[in-house]
Amino acid sequence: MSNDWLSKQGQSAGGGGKFRSGFVAIVGRPNVGKSTLMNAMIGQKIAIMSDKPQTTRNKIHGVYTTDEAQIVFLDTPGIHKPNSKLGDYMMKAADTALGEVDAVLFLADVSEGLGGGDRYIMERLKAAKTPVFLVLNKIDKVQPEELLPIIGQYKDFLDFAEVVPISALQGSNVETLLQQITRYLPEGPQYYPADQITDHPEQFVCAEMIREKILQLTREEVPHSIAVAIEDMRVQDNGVVYIGAVIYVERDSQKGIVIGKQGSLLKEVGKLARRDIETLLGSKTFLELWVKVKKDWRNQERILKDLGFRHE
Repeated sequence: MSNDWLSKQGQSAGGGGKFRSGFVAIVGRPNVGKSTLMNAMIGQKIAIMSDKPQTTRNKIHGVYTTDEAQIVFLDTPGIHKPNSKLGDYMMKAADTALGEVDAVLFLADVSEGLGGGDRYIMERLKAAKTPVFLVLNKIDKVQPEELLPIIGQYKDFLDFAEVVPISALQGSNVETLLQQITRYLPEGPQYYPADQITDHPEQFVCAEMIREKILQLTREEVPHSIAVAIEDMRVQDNGVVYIGAVIYVERDSQKGIVIGKQGSLLKEVGKLARRDIETLLGSKTFLELWVKVKKDWRNQERILKDLGFRHE
C-alpha cells in the first residue's frame, strides 16, 4: 500500500464531518481471540468464546455505531485446513468475507509469535484490494520491548496499512483501533439502527450461547460434533420468553456426555446459557433443552443447510 494512498485516505477521513460507514472483516488463525475482539468492540457479547479452536462457524455480523460512523464487523471462522463439509463451509465463509469489505483486520496472537498459519493467511491477504490492519492481540502476555521486533517480522511479510497492538480480553487499545478503522471508511449511510448490535436473529445468537456453554463444559471429543437449533421461541402470557432448543451430536456416546450423570451437565449448560440469554433479551427466560443424535451431520449437505450453514 503506497504512502500516497495512505496520506490521501487520512486527508479524506479528517474533514467535513461526513458520516462514514463500511464493512470490516476480522481474520486470523483459530483461537487468536477474534470473537473476544468482536465483543470488546461492540461492547456486548454477540460472538461466543472458547479456548477450543474453530469455535466460530458462521460469519458473525456485529454493528458498532457512533454519531460519526457505523462499522459492520464480520467475525470469520478461523482459517484452517478443512477436514469435513462443515470445514469447507467455514473456509468459504472466511474467503467470501474478504471480498465484501472495506478493510481487513488480521488478528495475530503476539504471545505465540509468527507461525506457519499466520504466513498462510498473509499470503492470501496479499491479494486484498482493501486496507489490511495488523492487530497484535494479547499484548498483556509479552514485555513491551518484545513488541517492535515481532511487528518487524510481520511487516517484512506484508505491507500493512496500520499496526495496532491490543489486548482484546482487557480492552487495552480497543478504542484506538476503532478510531483508526473509522479513518479508513468511506462516506456512507447508516445501514442499521443505532441501537442494533448484530444483524443475526435472536434465535441464532441464543443457539450460539448454548453451544458456547457446551464447549466450555465438555471434553475434547465432543465440541466440533455439536450443533444447536432453536425449534421454538415465543413470549408466554406471563411475559417469560420460552425457548426450546435441540443439541445435535454425532454419536450416542456423545449424547451421554452432553447430558451428564443424571442430567447434571445439561442442567449446568441450561443454567449458564439462560443467564447470558436473559442479559441479551432483557427478559426472564425459560430454557428447555433436548439432545439428539444426527450421525455424521458435519458431512451431510442437507443437514448442514437445515442447521443454517449456507455458502451464500
